[in-house]
Amino acid sequence: MTEMIDYGRFADRLAPPRPRWDLLREFQEEWGYAVPADATPWAKWSEDEHQTYIRRLKGEWTGEEDDEFEGVDFSLAVPQALDEWWELPFNSFTHSPRLYWTNPVYPPTVRPDPSGYGVAEGLPKDNPYVGPDDDLRVCVFKAEYEYCNEWGYLAAEAGQDDPRVLVTISDDEWVPQARSISEFFVQLAVQRLPASLGWCLRLDAGDFPGAPVGERLDAAYRPMGFEPWRELGVHSLAYGGPDVIVHHDRENACDFPVTISARTRDALAAAARTLGWEWDDAQVEPPAE
Repeated sequence: MTEMIDYGRFADRLAPPRPRWDLLREFQEEWGYAVPADATPWAKWSEDEHQTYIRRLKGEWTGEEDDEFEGVDFSLAVPQALDEWWELPFNSFTHSPRLYWTNPVYPPTVRPDPSGYGVAEGLPKDNPYVGPDDDLRVCVFKAEYEYCNEWGYLAAEAGQDDPRVLVTISDDEWVPQARSISEFFVQLAVQRLPASLGWCLRLDAGDFPGAPVGERLDAAYRPMGFEPWRELGVHSLAYGGPDVIVHHDRENACDFPVTISARTRDALAAAARTLGWEWDDAQVEPPAE
C-alpha cells in the first residue's frame, strides 16, 4: 500500500459510464483483499435447486413436492447485474461471506411474500417510485443477517439490466439505497471491508469535543457519492480522504456512530487529528488477518 488513494475523489470514480465491476475489483485490491486460496465460493444454486427452478420455469412443476420457491414470481426476469455479480471471480462476498453479515436471496423473492417468510410489505399506492396502478411489489435479493432490513428492486423494473435498489426501514416503508444493483454491491463493500481489512477506530460522538463531528466531517472530507446507508436504524454517510474512509451515523442509532477506517496506521492517525480525537492506542483495531 505505497500509493496514497484519495477517497475524497471516489464519487468521480463511481459516476457512469465507469464499469462498476472494475471499480469493485479495484476497491477490494486497494484494501488488500484477495480471494483466499482455500475458499469455496457461495454457490448461487445447488444442483437440485437449479433443476427445480428450471422445471418451474418450463411449467413442469407437479405441485406434489414442497415448493421451495413459493416466494418467487417466475414471470419476472432476474436483472442481468445480479447474475453478473454472482459470477465475478473476485467477488469478496461469495468467497468471504463472513466479512459481510448479510444473507443473499436468490432467486429474488417478492414482497409481500406469498410464502409468509419475508417480513416486509410491498409499496403503498401513494409512493414516489411507481404509479398506483403499477406493480407495487419489491423483489428482495439481499437481507441483513437477521432480516431486520431487506434490499430489493422494484418488480416493475425487473426487466431492466441494472435497476435501482430500495431498502426497508420498517416493515411497510421502503427508501432509496442505491441508483443501481451494481452500485449497491460497491456500496456494500465500502460499508463492510475497510473496517475489517484496514486500521480502524470506532468512536462515540462524545469523543469529539467542540464542534459536532458532522460539521468537522463536512469541512474536512468529501462525500463518497452514495445514498445514505440504512441498516438497523442508522442513517450513515460515507466520507473519503487520503487513504481513509469515515462512516458517520447521523441518527446515533448505533454504539459507535463514527467509524474511521484507513489503509495505513499513519492515515488513521492523520484523520483522528483532523477530527480532533485524542489518540488512544487501546481503541485502535489493526487489520484483520
